[in-house]
Amino acid sequence: MTRQLDMDKIAKGLGAERRGKVFATGGYFGAMQLLADVEARFRVPARGGRPTDPRWTERRLVPLAPETLERLEKITSRVRAHGGVNVEPMQLAALLLEKTARHLTAGPGGTGRRGSPRRGPRSSPR
Repeated sequence: MTRQLDMDKIAKGLGAERRGKVFATGGYFGAMQLLADVEARFRVPARGGRPTDPRWTERRLVPLAPETLERLEKITSRVRAHGGVNVEPMQLAALLLEKTARHLTAGPGGTGRRGSPRRGPRSSPR
């Protein structure tokens, strides 16, 4: 069982101030964050079976290009090898979709990335 870190205590000990969350998006740290998300959220159902996020109650079909499925399969094989968590490609796709949707709507009033308002197509001046 992993121990929870007290980030406030760590910050105080370093003479720092907590200012919010930092999200890793790629590279090694992004991969480690993804693995931590899988380990934290996926649980084996009470009746047994493949680990899943218990909050997932909606089932939808998501069309993918073959190249995208291949990428997801490669990532899941690395997650299995590194973390020992049995995750399927479409479970990973659902997790990434949720994280991206949350990130894109995290700004004030549900705006786009980094709090900038979403803009539609440019209209020509009249």
